[in-house]
Amino acid sequence: MNRFETRLASYSSQLLSLFRIIAGLMFTLHGTMKLFGWPLGEAVAVGTWPIWFAGVIELVTGLLITVGLFTRIAAFIASGQMAVAYFWMHWPPLEGPEKGFWPMQNGGEVVLLYCFGFLAVAALGAGAWSVDAARGKAVSATV
Repeated sequence: MNRFETRLASYSSQLLSLFRIIAGLMFTLHGTMKLFGWPLGEAVAVGTWPIWFAGVIELVTGLLITVGLFTRIAAFIASGQMAVAYFWMHWPPLEGPEKGFWPMQNGGEVVLLYCFGFLAVAALGAGAWSVDAARGKAVSATV
């Protein structure tokens, strides 16, 4: 490895933590929008299928991912929810060809990014800045 790669590699655990925190916060906000109408929109009625339940999953897993507690399982669940959301709400064979094949066309781009981002966090762990690391449960990403 050259110097640049070596230097970047030395920050991999911290950058993983930063990615996890930002993605977790954004996911939490998706949940609060559905459940409480905050910061934008209106809350959905309690028990409304499937949106209210998606909001609960987004709020709980988003908070866990943000603080880095039980990160791997929370990220795996969040990734699975996003996979279901993509195939249920965006995938053309289920929604009709008018949605289009490409994620940028059918509105599924963000859903796929969350799905694979959370899958990466599930595989790589919480990183250095997490409750899991403080408890000695995290395996940091290393090169």
